[in-house]
Amino acid sequence: MNSPGFRGATLLDTGPLVAWFDRSDQDHEACAAFFLEHSGAFVSTWPVLTEVCHLIPADVAPRFLGWVSLGGLSVAELSGSALELMASWMRQYGDLPMDLADASLLWLAHEHGLRRIATLDRRDFGVYRLPGGDGLENLLET
Repeated sequence: MNSPGFRGATLLDTGPLVAWFDRSDQDHEACAAFFLEHSGAFVSTWPVLTEVCHLIPADVAPRFLGWVSLGGLSVAELSGSALELMASWMRQYGDLPMDLADASLLWLAHEHGLRRIATLDRRDFGVYRLPGGDGLENLLET
């Protein structure tokens, strides 16, 4: 199912957001340049926002949430029916392992027909596959 509200949006994973908001992160400059140059809309999930707030300095978290609330990215709701599919992926990719944030992004891609992601987790997102076998295009792939 495609959502007109998310059409063409780029999925955002935790890593680029942490690197952008935490100036001490080793990937800060590359991610800051990406956010400066990217012109499209972003979408993510509550599990990703939770991870970001846990990983960035506590005094930076309110600035991050302010950016989100001002439209920096759309936050997709996860339906109850999403949980079983996410759980099945977490079992399938248990050897990586797949965490809830990654599973939520894969579900969002599947549910809304999205295929572009910004992630620093190149290994895992290079392995993950949607039903039908499609992978995601990582815009931060170097």
